[in-house]
Parts: sequence; C-alpha cells; structure tokens
Amino acid sequence: MDRTSPLGAFLKARRARLSPDDVGLPRYGDRRRVPGLRREEVALLAGVSAGYYTRLEQGRQANASPEVLDALARALHLSPAERDHLYDLSSTTGHRPAVSGDDEKVSADLRTLLTTMAAHVPALVVGRRNDVLAWNRTGHALLAPHLDFSAPDDPGGRPNLSRLVFLDAPTRALHRDWPAKARAVVGNLRILTARNPGDTHLAALIAELTARSAEFRSTWDAHTVAPCGRDVHTLAHPAVGELTVTQQTFDVPKEPHQSLVTFTAEPGSPSTAALEALKTRGRTVDAPVACAPTP
Repeated sequence: MDRTSPLGAFLKARRARLSPDDVGLPRYGDRRRVPGLRREEVALLAGVSAGYYTRLEQGRQANASPEVLDALARALHLSPAERDHLYDLSSTTGHRPAVSGDDEKVSADLRTLLTTMAAHVPALVVGRRNDVLAWNRTGHALLAPHLDFSAPDDPGGRPNLSRLVFLDAPTRALHRDWPAKARAVVGNLRILTARNPGDTHLAALIAELTARSAEFRSTWDAHTVAPCGRDVHTLAHPAVGELTVTQQTFDVPKEPHQSLVTFTAEPGSPSTAALEALKTRGRTVDAPVACAPTP
C-alpha cells in the first residue's frame, strides 16, 4: 500500500517535472504512461537501489542520509531552496516537538522600530504561520486598510497573510498578478510546514485553505518551494491607485520564527509618490473603514 509521506510526495512531484532528455537518459522509443522520470531512473541517477528509492517515495523509509539526499538533489536538478526543503522533510519528520498555542509576541524594541519606520517605510512583522503580529500605520494602509489596525493585537483573530491572499476579496484585488502572488504564498507555506511538522495550528490553516479554495489545492499539489526574500509586486490600491513596490523579508534577530517585511519603491517614481500619500493617510486615519468582512 502506498503511504506517501511529505518527503515521498515531494520526490514524486519533482521527478514528474523532468524528462529523460533533461537528465541525459535515453528513451529507447518507449511510450510512458505517466509524465516525468520513472523511479528506477531516479535511483540510477542518484546511485541508490530502485527498491530503496521506492521505499522513500512510498513512505516506507522515513529518512535518508545526507549523502543520499545530496545525490537525490543532483539527480532531480533541485534548486538550492528545494534542496534545503528536501533536508527539512527528511530530517524533521517526527522529531520536532509539537507547537501549539498563540504565544507569539513582538518585543517592545521591534514595535518601536516599526513605529519609527512608519514615516519612511511600510512594514510589518509576521510569525511562524504567516500571522501578522504587528504592523505600522503605513504597512496597514498599504496592505489591509479594510481591516482594523488593532487586529494583530488579538492572538485569536490576527490577520493571516496566506488566508488573506486566498480567501479575502480586497487582498486578491490588490495584487495585479494574483496567480504569481498565490504561488509565492504556497511555496513559502511548503517550507514552513516542512520545518514545523508538529505545528497543529499551521496544519489547521493548510486544511482550511485546502477545503475552501480550489486554487489553493491545485497550487499546493504542485509542491512548489519558494522561500521569502525579495520580490516585486504591482498593486492596485483602492486609495492611491497603481504602484509597484519591492517587498523584502528579513529574519528578526533572537526571534527565529519572526520576520520583518518591508515595502519600498523606486526613488522619484510615481509609486514613491503613492507611498507618500499612504504615509499621510496612515498618520491621519485612526480607524479604517471596513470594505469587506474578514474571512
């Protein structure tokens, strides 16, 4: 019986995207019933037995040595981020303690930094499940003016960036290239779930999105891996019109599960002027008008 594990599902998805031509293997004129490489071909390329690789993919072999993981990464032409994900899936399954509760807090120093940055840079702090733990006025005005500014202060009702992208109509309308944003969100969620397999709240979020969004289900099944870092987004903002911003994500020192997310625009561009207008709006509007219910 096939009891595919997260590790096995990822391996299967990655071999399905490769053809023999991609890895220098002959086809011998064969007609393939499924796309991608066969298990035996991946095993050959990685220098392991076909039986061993089959056990990995079917979930009958939970982990693999670093040498085998490196060989599989080379055989499947994994990117550096995908290789790291492969390691997370192999080495963390069943070994990290379960994470529960809503105990994520933002330090006083980080809150001061957010407030100081509001005069120049929209910013927010996100936690280990993509919950917004805090944002400054400008960050709130840029991303979610239809939500209450104080929403991140309620551990049980914090806005979740992944949920907003898939289930919140104003957030979807904000992103000109929503499919690209959706893929990025899912790619990051894949990394978070691999690194925190015992997090019941994160598992519940994945289950909710899977149940409520067909688009999430299809993107999730692709097993795309996309770490947060730097990205450029064009936004259709309801208050200041279209603007293009660069989003950058930074790890918070001494808070390994928290990230600082900032948004900037090209100096002197119309987008910078739009951000300036939002900064004024963020300073003067204490209670945003609700445009749609929170999902």
